[in-house]
Amino acid sequence: MASSDLKQRVTTAVLLFAGFLIVGLVNNIFLTWAVLGIMMLVSIAEAQKIFDTASKDILIYSLLVWAIALFYPKPEDLVFVVAILLLSKLAYNNSIKPKDMLPLAYPLVSYLFIFSLYVSYGMKALIWLIVIVVSVDIGAYFVGKKFGKTKFSPTSPNKTLEGVAGGIIVATILGSLFVVSELSFIVGLLISFIVAISSIFGDLFESYLKRQAEIKDSGDIFPGHGGMLDRADGYLFASVILVVLLRFTV
Repeated sequence: MASSDLKQRVTTAVLLFAGFLIVGLVNNIFLTWAVLGIMMLVSIAEAQKIFDTASKDILIYSLLVWAIALFYPKPEDLVFVVAILLLSKLAYNNSIKPKDMLPLAYPLVSYLFIFSLYVSYGMKALIWLIVIVVSVDIGAYFVGKKFGKTKFSPTSPNKTLEGVAGGIIVATILGSLFVVSELSFIVGLLISFIVAISSIFGDLFESYLKRQAEIKDSGDIFPGHGGMLDRADGYLFASVILVVLLRFTV
């Protein structure tokens, strides 16, 4: 990687971290909802390009659902309401195509889970999620760069088994330091481990979608990093798993 590209990536990463830090310190439900909502809309627009669909209905319904999510105790439930509305419209006049609904499953439902994580368990749980996903990425990169030899998956040729294992170990250790107070250290360690694995496959799934669409990045909103989905991919799987595990253990 050229030094200019590396500098660009680092600068973007620092700005993103500063933005998340501000949201975390303010810890206001409306601000968190608004920031996640913007990320969600950008991600849906990118997903539509990947899925080769340009239905405006998805954006309109997603925006409506996101507005309701601010007042609803379990936001992830709302995606089923949207699905029923769109399926009803599909059956009524066939004005949309089945593939137009794909962004409901990816990424809308995951953003609703991310917001639900915050609503149900607070900012500390959201920070826990961020620490795990970021640690997986950083750990996998540096361990893979130093020790990586064995290819992990043909979907993502740059990933190595050694790097993935290193990322999961780093994320498990660091994630266990940010466990919500209701959980014991051992349970928190186990949850961090499972969520770290799900983050790896969230990243891998987005790589699969981009490979199918024959594109390098989902977008170009973040210089040196690509699109919103390129930055959020790990969270889209990890958030769902974390919420499910917390509801099972807390």
